[in-house]
Amino acid sequence: MKQPTIKLYFFAMLLVLAGCKKMLDVDTISSIDSSSYWKAEGDVEAYLTGIYSDMRALMNSTYHFEDRGDAFVAGLEGSVSTAWEQNLTAQNAPNWINHYNIIYHCNLLLKNAPNISFVQDAKRNRLMAEALSIRAYMYFLLIKSWNNVPLVLEAIESDSYDMPSRLPASEITAQILQDLNEAITLFPEDGFVNKNRASKPLANAIKADVLVWKFKVLQGTEADLQEALTAINQPIAQTSLLQNFAEIFSTANKGNVEIVMGLRFMRDEKSDHYGSRMKPRDIFVATAANKDELAFAINGARSVYSPSPKIESTFNEHATDNRKAASIIRAVNPNGSSIGMFDNKFRGTQFADDRFYDNDIILYRHGGLLLTKAEILAALNRPVEAIAELDKVRLRAEIGPYTGSTTKLTVEREILKERSRELYFEFTRWHDLVRFHTAGTINIYQEVPNLSASTAPLFFPIPQAQIDINNNLTQTEGYE
Repeated sequence: MKQPTIKLYFFAMLLVLAGCKKMLDVDTISSIDSSSYWKAEGDVEAYLTGIYSDMRALMNSTYHFEDRGDAFVAGLEGSVSTAWEQNLTAQNAPNWINHYNIIYHCNLLLKNAPNISFVQDAKRNRLMAEALSIRAYMYFLLIKSWNNVPLVLEAIESDSYDMPSRLPASEITAQILQDLNEAITLFPEDGFVNKNRASKPLANAIKADVLVWKFKVLQGTEADLQEALTAINQPIAQTSLLQNFAEIFSTANKGNVEIVMGLRFMRDEKSDHYGSRMKPRDIFVATAANKDELAFAINGARSVYSPSPKIESTFNEHATDNRKAASIIRAVNPNGSSIGMFDNKFRGTQFADDRFYDNDIILYRHGGLLLTKAEILAALNRPVEAIAELDKVRLRAEIGPYTGSTTKLTVEREILKERSRELYFEFTRWHDLVRFHTAGTINIYQEVPNLSASTAPLFFPIPQAQIDINNNLTQTEGYE
């Protein structure tokens, strides 16, 4: 993102944040409004650029997506999160304030953009469609993590409003789908203008994802699956499999044919990519016999987590699986002993002074879409068709077609396992486990080692401090 645009966004923040409530968290501290800002179409575009910057910051962590799953174990240094430990309480609960901050800014853009003159209406429509897609995605992240959450659709610019309560996830889902359907209508193009921004394929990918969640977690209907099937086919038609799996993640090949959307990372613009949390510092692998193959760094790397024995074993089920070497790597001493296991998917770029982890954060890509389509077809009890989609991913991975049982349950379990291999470290694992658990495919308490012999709730608590501020909020079930 260009620096002048970012500066303009933050100038806008000085105008609007002083007058907005840090939603659901603290009191309004000023009555300054944003009337002096929203004057020209460039204001809208600059503001949306800032929203993407905030979105990238929110997404640059495994906490909400991977930590509670089974793909990581403690690494060589640093402390694991309370989510990984399955030790969540109202006192250490994660805060949803950053999600709602992005929603607030989307609300403000959607309020003001229709009143601004644009040279081309198509440009306004695209910018509004992007904001609607982002708002929908934020609410989807919220219900996947907290289930029932407040719904705020207005740009709150004063302290004269009622404190929101948590609404059932089914009501939030209805709004998510409304936003996505409006976005899909507004996008002028069927394809992409910039793969670092929202698009019609992205909106349809999110829509399919939401409808599968609705069916499996919120007790939806078969009509949801049929609608999901229609939605998923649109981004599938706009993307394709990149035959070299490792090249999907290459920093020299960003925005390739497989990508639906990736949040852009560039050196000197954004640092500390989440992938660095599973990379070795140079001092730990200085004696490694395969040092030159490792994505180590002098600065910026910190192996807080390590790929789990379970994910390594899952890759090892097929000796020919080309995704293993592209996803995980073991550092070994000259005598063959192990130093540690590390991520190999987000390798960053080696510069003259050091390695910099500048991979884009991928939200959706073709391989994942195919597996979502397989999941939809299996849920519709069309396992043979589901296997056909599953095999497209398997054949690219060079593990051959699926030849096991074609019963619905067995195929669904195979799809979940394939998702763990294909989408390792791509923000899907915990919510995949929750979805297949609530649908009865697996028992999540038997899948995740830290959950065994536990009755821990699967959704996050909210901080007790939020409830103390807002008496309309109730604690997540299981943490009362």
